[in-house]
Amino acid sequence: MAYLNSSIGKKQLMAVTGLVWCGFVLTHMLGNLLIFLGADAYNWYAHTLTANPFIYLAEALLALTILVHVVDGLRVTVQNRAARQVKYAMVASGKKAPRFQSKFMAFHGMAILVFLILHLLTFKYGTAYTTVVRGHEVRDLYKLVVEVFHQPFYVVGYLFCMVLVGLHLSHGFYSAFATLGVFHPKHSPVIDKIGYLYGVIVALGFISQPLYVYLFAL
Repeated sequence: MAYLNSSIGKKQLMAVTGLVWCGFVLTHMLGNLLIFLGADAYNWYAHTLTANPFIYLAEALLALTILVHVVDGLRVTVQNRAARQVKYAMVASGKKAPRFQSKFMAFHGMAILVFLILHLLTFKYGTAYTTVVRGHEVRDLYKLVVEVFHQPFYVVGYLFCMVLVGLHLSHGFYSAFATLGVFHPKHSPVIDKIGYLYGVIVALGFISQPLYVYLFAL
């Protein structure tokens, strides 16, 4: 218990839970790209996920990890501000992480949390249209996505949030490995570059969906 309440304990829990969400966000983004293959492919993918009995366990794990990540993030932020230290994990070399990203990580995180809640309300708990795919009646999530992403205000807000997600992930990815002690003068710059690339790919992948729907999907 003392470890969980220590500064390093909180940061390492943030690192582990952050990496769990890094994996989820990437797979979620890749799944969203099925929208380019049409309504049936998109709806069948969504149906396959929700019909899996392990979905509830996965959702519980994701809810728990995001809760731990947010709570420890707030605790670390308050602690660091009180001590006038950098507001996020410091790299193992003792140098501060990039100023812009580390300075606004708490803002990114809270904005993304609000977006996540609204996103779930809009899509997971939104209007349940139905359609038939492969002889099965399934939820027509494609129709809901097209409906929502034809609202200019929602599209602009979504794009803005995805930029924040990319920034948060790119810095968080590197910081997580550094916090867990994965540091080497030779390999750390590579991890840093992978983090930036990862953040860009995820952000662009998510951004492509609303742009495609708004401009081309009927």
